[in-house]
Amino acid sequence: MTADQASPVRRTLKCVVWDLDNTLWDGVLLEGGADRLRPGVAEVLRTLDERGIVHSVASRNDPDAALDNLRRLGVADYFLHPQIGWGVKSTSVEAVAEALNIGLDAIAFVDDDAFEREEVGFKLPQVRCIDAADVAGLADRPEFTPEVVTVDARRRRLMYRAESERRAVQERFDGPAEEFLATLDMRLTIAEAGVDDLRRAEELTVRTHQLNTTGRTYSMAELDAFRNSERHRLYVVRLEDRYGPYGTIGLTLLERDGADWTIRLLLMSCRVMSRGVGSVVITFLRRLARDAGARLLAEFVPNGRNRMMYVTYRFNQFTEISRGGETRLLECDLTDVPSFPDHLRVETPGGR
Repeated sequence: MTADQASPVRRTLKCVVWDLDNTLWDGVLLEGGADRLRPGVAEVLRTLDERGIVHSVASRNDPDAALDNLRRLGVADYFLHPQIGWGVKSTSVEAVAEALNIGLDAIAFVDDDAFEREEVGFKLPQVRCIDAADVAGLADRPEFTPEVVTVDARRRRLMYRAESERRAVQERFDGPAEEFLATLDMRLTIAEAGVDDLRRAEELTVRTHQLNTTGRTYSMAELDAFRNSERHRLYVVRLEDRYGPYGTIGLTLLERDGADWTIRLLLMSCRVMSRGVGSVVITFLRRLARDAGARLLAEFVPNGRNRMMYVTYRFNQFTEISRGGETRLLECDLTDVPSFPDHLRVETPGGR
């Protein structure tokens, strides 16, 4: 096995966006109905939430009345960034994707109305549209059944809610972004992956597409082999701040071939896109290579969505030196490696 190999791993959806009337609940709210959830819905909400698949709403309804009814039915806490009003459903689904910072191809839309499903499917062909009549069997479908369910997955909804609180505070903050980040008391930990990290590491390779330098996916067995290989180093990245833990939000695979060290994979959760974490991890790797007298290389494979990671490499003194098929090989200038940013406490193996 080499670091260039990738396992075929099934793509799991990240979010279900629900219509309300005759979909989530029986009846139409504004016609005096909606006094109970449709059969099977409560179990689907709970099961998918435990698997790390979050929920939201796209409904044409009175917002206050709909939210009150969700609370009365005991399910309001499941729904992140609900879009309730009188606009078109495709716009609501786009707003959910933007708020959660996930791709449209990671979303399923559930509605009883064929016209609404067709409208969303036409405007947003990446979205999986599902008839509300099929809701009871949703948890049995492969796209809603991740191969692994990690601790981070089980608390994903809570971490999204914490992120919403951070954003709300940031919007009220009157000052530069750097000053706001300094108020968060962030601590970043870079550590060599242990056995207990492998499930989450596999999940990250499957779920992360925008902030992924190569798009490769690896099974737990392959990651464990890298972890035990003298030739490789597998690092996990964790972040927390005064609002709580983000969990394990990054992964990098470094291959050391004599004096040539190559970053085969570097990925970060989209939830930390604005935190500059990718550059901090690259700074750590630059220090390792510099101190060892090694040449630091990196592979990049464009996938149409990960250009920001290419920009991150270029910003951190990587230049492209060759191309082979879709893979670009970059080399880093190690003559002037920066310090870690002041707003972040960084813990690394060996204190580098």
